[in-house]
Amino acid sequence: MDMRGIYTSVTKLRRQVFTEIARLAYEGGDLSRIEELPYKIVPGEVATYRESIFLERAIIGERLRLAMGLPVRPITQHAPLAQGIEEAAKAEKFYDPPLVNIISIACHSCPRTKVLVTDGCQGCLARPCMEVCPKKAIYQHHGRSHIDPDKCVKCGKCVEVCPYHAIIKQERPCEAACGMGAISSDELGRCSIDYDKCVSCGQCIVNCPFGAIADKSQIFQLIQAIKRGDEMIAAVAPAFVGQFGPRVHAEQIKEAMKEMGFAGIYEVAVGADLCTIEEAKDFMEKVPAEQEWMGTSCCPAWSVMAKKTLPDKAGYISMTLTPMVLTARLIKKEHPNARVVFIGPCSAKKLEASRRSVRSDVDFVLTFEELRGMLEAKGINLETVKEEDVSQRFNEGSGDGRGFAVGGGVASAVVNAIKRMDPDREVLVDSAQGLKECRKMLMLAKAGKRNGYLLEGMACPGGCVAGAGTLLPVAKSTAIVRLYKKAAPVQESMDSKYAELADEIYK
Repeated sequence: MDMRGIYTSVTKLRRQVFTEIARLAYEGGDLSRIEELPYKIVPGEVATYRESIFLERAIIGERLRLAMGLPVRPITQHAPLAQGIEEAAKAEKFYDPPLVNIISIACHSCPRTKVLVTDGCQGCLARPCMEVCPKKAIYQHHGRSHIDPDKCVKCGKCVEVCPYHAIIKQERPCEAACGMGAISSDELGRCSIDYDKCVSCGQCIVNCPFGAIADKSQIFQLIQAIKRGDEMIAAVAPAFVGQFGPRVHAEQIKEAMKEMGFAGIYEVAVGADLCTIEEAKDFMEKVPAEQEWMGTSCCPAWSVMAKKTLPDKAGYISMTLTPMVLTARLIKKEHPNARVVFIGPCSAKKLEASRRSVRSDVDFVLTFEELRGMLEAKGINLETVKEEDVSQRFNEGSGDGRGFAVGGGVASAVVNAIKRMDPDREVLVDSAQGLKECRKMLMLAKAGKRNGYLLEGMACPGGCVAGAGTLLPVAKSTAIVRLYKKAAPVQESMDSKYAELADEIYK
């Protein structure tokens, strides 16, 4: 369970860091003054969040570096906060891997998974916890249940049956959120990431209550490109609605982007429509003639996970380009000299954009939270931005394209397109959100129980609206996107004014 939508101290500090890095980039000059920023963000001499204000500032320093795309500094070596900053200030600089990073001095060294009996235990007569325990690890002593840790296998059956909810399964939040089993502990008990398993979904970032995990950003480099006068065009993911306030409309965002130096803005739902059409054709051609089932392609974390999990079935994941890439190609077709900035909810899109095959299409990737930092640094209040004439609204996608942001939306759009091309065709669908559920779905497919199916995988529970870079609670964002979907000028991807360009853009 992540904490999005709750304004915590972690949220506050993270946003302050993005704002200050954006401000540093806008102001320019001597960049070594980054050394002063931890004192600005954490003023005074009394610690507020940790045992020492010096530790608080050291952690902020590492967050500032990551927000500039710089690596965290080794604890064992002295290095100035500004080390490497001149190289990072180049507009062409792309962050070096890894994307997701542990700030070890911020890690709480949370204990690994364990099952605990709390003071809520009433020592009841039925003792269902003892009855269901497969290892007989639970016993009664002095009128309450106890667990023998040497016998317990942490199955959680006792947790499920306790009538008083007095038994809890305590898990390290980051580890519990990781659907790839990529998180473990180092020799000091701190969080450690196995990058051979990690797919950069970012769920560990939003689930760590100590703010010890962060991804790198391109805020600084993007602002350098804007200041240089590059033609910048934004491709905004449909999950943006509601992210910047209930009274902020799409037209206000477009106007604000212009004020920030963007030459134009496209809705990524346009690329989602193109993706829908190509994926529908892909499914009709290959299933079942060439393969038993097909997985969707739009979520890069799901796609990479599926290929890692079932390498012999890697070809079963559609080769269709993602909405981000297709929108970027459309932009560069209409604006050959433009640089494309994808703005969305997703950490994994940063990893996707760093691939050699995508780098020529997508130049920068920002999350909604990072964009918020840029707006604050510029002093732009979206709610007071005047809406431009409705006839000048940005390029819009269909309702199905907008629906890509919510779990189940991709498969629904593809099925609608298939029905238009072949009305008699039956399409079986299964969808899963969250990598743990996606893995279960893949295991069913491996066992031959999903033959003929279109499998939609989303790495984040709830879909893109649950991405690591979003600002709203998932349920609220889902409801707002669904309303935005209904308000689209056309409802199905096949009716998009860009539909006829699908084959051309895809080449």
